[in-house]
Amino acid sequence: MIKRITSSIFILLCCLTCAFGQPTVAKEYVCQIEKLSKNKAIKTALTHITELEPQTIKDLILLTEIPAPPFEETERANKFKAMLEEAGADKVGNVLALRKGSKGEKVVALDAHIDTVFPRETDVRVKYRGDTLVAPGIGDDTRGLAMILAVLKALNKAEIKTEENLLFVGTVGEEGLGDLRGVKHLFSEETDIKIDSWISIDGGKIGRVNHGALGSKRYRAHFKGKGGHSWGAFGLANPHHALGKAIEYFVNDALVYTNQKGAKTSYSIGRIGGGTSVNSIPFESWFEVDMRSLDPNRLEEINTIFQKSVKRAVEDYNASGVKDKVTLELEMIGDRPSGILSADLPLIQRAVAVTTHFGVKPRLTTGSTNGNIPISLGIPAITLGRGGKGGGAHSLDEWWLNQDGAKSIQLTLLICVAEAGLNK
Repeated sequence: MIKRITSSIFILLCCLTCAFGQPTVAKEYVCQIEKLSKNKAIKTALTHITELEPQTIKDLILLTEIPAPPFEETERANKFKAMLEEAGADKVGNVLALRKGSKGEKVVALDAHIDTVFPRETDVRVKYRGDTLVAPGIGDDTRGLAMILAVLKALNKAEIKTEENLLFVGTVGEEGLGDLRGVKHLFSEETDIKIDSWISIDGGKIGRVNHGALGSKRYRAHFKGKGGHSWGAFGLANPHHALGKAIEYFVNDALVYTNQKGAKTSYSIGRIGGGTSVNSIPFESWFEVDMRSLDPNRLEEINTIFQKSVKRAVEDYNASGVKDKVTLELEMIGDRPSGILSADLPLIQRAVAVTTHFGVKPRLTTGSTNGNIPISLGIPAITLGRGGKGGGAHSLDEWWLNQDGAKSIQLTLLICVAEAGLNK
């Protein structure tokens, strides 16, 4: 049963929540959602989502049990593509399915990412703990893929026709070193697709309306030298020693910068490696750094601090009297742009209106998702939560419980139709 509230009560609630920092919604979007929710075909679609729950869970389990680390998503991508076609969508390619609208002047995309963070050899078989599903990737973001399938099936079952095109997308390379490569391609000059609105499913609880892009820059810093015996070649330039100095310089300078006023900006040395044995001067060492900020300018500034710090460290180390020299190579391994969209944009207003319509408190959030790319380009984009109840993302004990999970699918469908327009 869909919980409904009248327009006047809804507006009153919006005014009250505004006082406590919650998003507000213009009356026109409240009216649009109220009218849509009373449409016979929409009611049929929302009911069908509930009826589809057993199959949606089967789809979730089937896809979860196909390994899909970044750059190795092909098997799961092919299966998801086949499932989209079975749901009745027109085939476009690259795990895209286009459902044409009556006007077809714009494209509204609904996305979830195919890849997970786990290596191919990871045991991804789904286990039950009571009613809870446990498996690596069960929530992030395989649940999103299952939701897309359910939305498409419900639209077809109810014979809903939208004015604008709906594009159903399964993207590759969202996680880690994948660096958003799937969505970057979709918004590049290499594709003929022009996407006007972007809706991703990724993240936790229902009610999330992510409209801010948390940008990041990631590097692998390689320090190289000749290498040799720790006793026999003592005094030879040691890449590990230069690495240590580089981390010290960067962390000291970055700490001063991030303590200054401005948008939150972070830094972290996430991985370190290199060397052959305890009694050897290494010929190579490396570390990986992650830097993040909501402010594009702040992100560039801490990036500049990083590059200056590590280069200065190598220069100072080589000038310290060591034999030979250490060299530095910086390899960019991640580049996610920052940005934030106005909460007054129609897509965000509709998402907040729909969320409140379902009796859920909307939360405007920021994060690092596929939405970073369209947000940075000024294209309306949001990321929605996958609903249910879950935890342990990016761990072997990741879990998801179907606690009112159908509501998040119904919410997603209604936002998509509101944005694409219902054909009358």
